[in-house]
Amino acid sequence: MQKIIDILGKEVMEAFEAKGYEKKYGIVTLSNRPDLCQYQCNGALAAAKAYKKAPLVIAGEVAQILSSSESFEKIEAVAPGFLNIVLKSEFITGYVKQLSRENQFGCEKTKEPKTIVIDYGGANVAKPLHVGHLRPAIIGESIKRIDRFLGHNVIGDVHLGDWGLQIGLILMKLKMDQPDLVYFKEDYEGEYPGEAPFTISELEQIYPAASAYSKENEEFREAAKAATVELQNGDPGYRALWQHILNVSIEDLKKNYDNLLVDFDLWKKESDAQGYIPGMVEYLKEHNYARISEGALVVDVKEETDTKEMPPCMILKSDGGTLYNTTDLATMVERMELFNPDEILYVVDKRQELYFETVFRCAKKTVLVPEKTKLTFLGFGTMNGKDGKPFKTRDGGVMRLENLIQNISSAVLDKMLENREMERKEAEEIARKVGLAALKYGDLSNQASKDYVFDLERFISFEGNTGPYLLYTVVRIKSIIQKYGSERIGADALQPGKTPSEIGLMLEAAKFNEVVEAAGNEYAPHKICQYLYGLANAFNSFYHENKILTEEDKVKQKSWVALITLVKEILETGISLLGFEAPERM
Repeated sequence: MQKIIDILGKEVMEAFEAKGYEKKYGIVTLSNRPDLCQYQCNGALAAAKAYKKAPLVIAGEVAQILSSSESFEKIEAVAPGFLNIVLKSEFITGYVKQLSRENQFGCEKTKEPKTIVIDYGGANVAKPLHVGHLRPAIIGESIKRIDRFLGHNVIGDVHLGDWGLQIGLILMKLKMDQPDLVYFKEDYEGEYPGEAPFTISELEQIYPAASAYSKENEEFREAAKAATVELQNGDPGYRALWQHILNVSIEDLKKNYDNLLVDFDLWKKESDAQGYIPGMVEYLKEHNYARISEGALVVDVKEETDTKEMPPCMILKSDGGTLYNTTDLATMVERMELFNPDEILYVVDKRQELYFETVFRCAKKTVLVPEKTKLTFLGFGTMNGKDGKPFKTRDGGVMRLENLIQNISSAVLDKMLENREMERKEAEEIARKVGLAALKYGDLSNQASKDYVFDLERFISFEGNTGPYLLYTVVRIKSIIQKYGSERIGADALQPGKTPSEIGLMLEAAKFNEVVEAAGNEYAPHKICQYLYGLANAFNSFYHENKILTEEDKVKQKSWVALITLVKEILETGISLLGFEAPERM
């Protein structure tokens, strides 16, 4: 289904062409003066330079041709050369009716579906999720949902950190604290226990203790390094313990991601790429892509056009050890082999941009990733406290993500119970959904690359540009429809709008397909947030202006119910793309 702005643009372009001007000047945009018109075209200003003619004259000529259009109620040329456009109510209503009949409200599936791998987890085993893990999880989840909605084959990968020195530190701390465990017996040949010798709570205490101890004890740190190498070389006892660490960690991580409504297709790990490293290193040497520099194996990625220093990409350290570069490149090799994707998208802290630019260049220059496969870095900004610094707990520590979710749900619950009497169990379930909406919308409504301030009171407000406001709007519409008490009223019952608020609500509904497509193309969930807020505002203006349930004109009433039913369904679809859902009541 064509977007409404494209239909209007085509008509205006043809009018420019009919008067002897190039079609390109007929681009239509939303009006930046909604008090004067709904859409506008500024092309006459640019055409004036090319055709040596006053812009107001050009605009007047085009307006004359379009004055008999079936789409335009009013089109006028105004100084210095703008075309102001107001649409016929019948045209808007016809478009909205068609929109309602189409799948996905006119947002067509792409004719050229891509296979896209999104790497958006960033979690490490044996460590709890903290607030720093919030943004990659919810931004990546929303982009995945949007791209799938548009018809792409999207594969979400958590890509766990499970293979570095952190594991060696844990192994050595366990050995120090529980030396009699069978995993540390060199002559042990039996089956290793099926149950882990630690709980998730104990495991999460082991790593920080081991890390702190390693900083004051060089011998312990060296032993941890050696244990890491032995693990990677296949020591059976260490491998069995490592598997326990994975199992316990992943079970806990899945629970926490489930609470965020974040779902991964793949639970791949750094270790999964290890088998690809030897062949990749051999390939880089064989094709002379890599060279030795001070004992290390590196690939030069600097280009003549670079204006900044660009370090080479190190593949192996001088002692033959691997690095993050090595693992990330090997993971690309693995993804190409398994999925042959058209694009790999990394949702990562923006401070890692130089690192990923280095790795991407290396992957392309060495043809580990073919030219046709797009490598994309989506860097996100920091979630800050009101002091403008990265968000911390009151005692200055990094807050666990589950505590953040609990805090915001509790704040919503307190607010709800202040305002109305509800059963505690129902109130807690509603608060969980509203709290998640507050948290996700508070984040996603900001452009991903920007830092933002976490403001609990603002995020949980039921008024203004917030997640709870959107949910309250959906619940309000549900209540009206329920009280109306009929079967679902389809948009065929729509009558041409008579009032500015009714026409304005239809126009907002008509923009859905355009906004979702733009959000998908630009990796921009914040565009959907802006749209949904505008649609909710348009509904609430309409609601306050019209007494829907007491309207005596039954044809008009049915039309209004059809309109708000469509709006509800669009809002519900939109918030699903952002990764949250509305309760039945609030």
